[in-house]
Amino acid sequence: MTDPSIDATTMRRVSVRLLPLLCLGYISAYLDRSNVGFAALQMNRELGFSPAVFGFGAGIFFLGYAVFEVPSNLILLRVGARLWMARIAITWGLIACLMMFVRTAGQFYAARLLLGLAEAGFFPAVIYYITRWFPGPYRARAISLVLIGQPLSQILGGILGGLLLGWNGVGQLSGWQWLFLIEGLPPILLGVIVLRYLTEHPRDARWLSVEQRSSLLRQLESDEQRLGDAPVSPLRALANPLVWVLTLPYFALFSVTNGYTSWAPTIVRDALGTTDKTTGFVVAGISIVAAAVYPLAGRLSDRRGERVGWAALGLGLQCAGCIGLALLPASPLRVLGLALIPIGLPVFMAPFWCLPGMFLKGPSAAAGIALINTIGTAGGFFGPSIVGVLKQVTGTDAGAFLGLASLSVIGALVCWGLRRATTFRQTALPAPTN
Repeated sequence: MTDPSIDATTMRRVSVRLLPLLCLGYISAYLDRSNVGFAALQMNRELGFSPAVFGFGAGIFFLGYAVFEVPSNLILLRVGARLWMARIAITWGLIACLMMFVRTAGQFYAARLLLGLAEAGFFPAVIYYITRWFPGPYRARAISLVLIGQPLSQILGGILGGLLLGWNGVGQLSGWQWLFLIEGLPPILLGVIVLRYLTEHPRDARWLSVEQRSSLLRQLESDEQRLGDAPVSPLRALANPLVWVLTLPYFALFSVTNGYTSWAPTIVRDALGTTDKTTGFVVAGISIVAAAVYPLAGRLSDRRGERVGWAALGLGLQCAGCIGLALLPASPLRVLGLALIPIGLPVFMAPFWCLPGMFLKGPSAAAGIALINTIGTAGGFFGPSIVGVLKQVTGTDAGAFLGLASLSVIGALVCWGLRRATTFRQTALPAPTN
């Protein structure tokens, strides 16, 4: 017989212990992959990079990321999530710092590709780690409290980006060089902390009482029993058709979101005629609104047991934002349309990443999550590149954003179609007790 008060106390203790550090890791990851958007405000002019060169360099990160994603998570299964997340953080931090030495387009491409290779596997490792610690009824909220790091990184990146670009000439370095250096140092420290602070598995959590540890293990075992004879082999997970179906909406989301991430500062500056510093604060303000949506979306998804419907709604909001960017003139209205893209992200993300754990478990979950993220993040290459090439060829980005809007529609329709799949019905899940 379970005690709801013990279950609730246990989950609060686990959340306080694990989620802040995981969120800090996600903040650092997004900061170092997206700070190139702010660096572009000075770097492109100083180094003579065209929109096409910058768009390709911004996007090639995700090709490196995608290439090493599945292998990275197969290594994780052998060495453990704690050790592997620490290695990833330290490596990407070092490469992020080295971005300050870029001088040519070739060097820019190589540095971004290496950064993607280094960071590959971090996000799937975080999702897999959460599935090992948080039972199904608590999972969307846990994921949302980590993923809130994405808009928080944009808030921090907007403020730091504007300020560090103002260091232009300090120590004979350009502002964009200071940006890469300062924002590359935190993940190196974070990797050391992860290695010393995180616990690999609930059974090893000496910071929980025996009663709390038993409560958590009982809830997690109950989740696995609901999956029945789910595949346990990573190779079987890679062949699961549901895994491949889930790559489609995530590909659409990543294409749109990374088009936003790479080009938002430039769009805001051109629409409002702002300085670099003011542009940073405007982008940060948009991210504050998006951050507030994360815990709300996660809580509502857990309470209603709804996953794919929320994911479809998130893509619908991004579609509306892309249409606004394509059709509205350079004005505050265009910035409001732009804001719908990061607002749609939290509506999609936490519910979506509950889906793999509903039909995969153990090693198969790690492999399936990695594959979904691999195919999806390949869209991160196309989003910035499409915008950059079409902007250079046509002198406007309207066609690019209409194309991204079409991708969002397709992704939303796929999610909505999954509502009829019995695999994703939540009627068997008990309501959370906290």
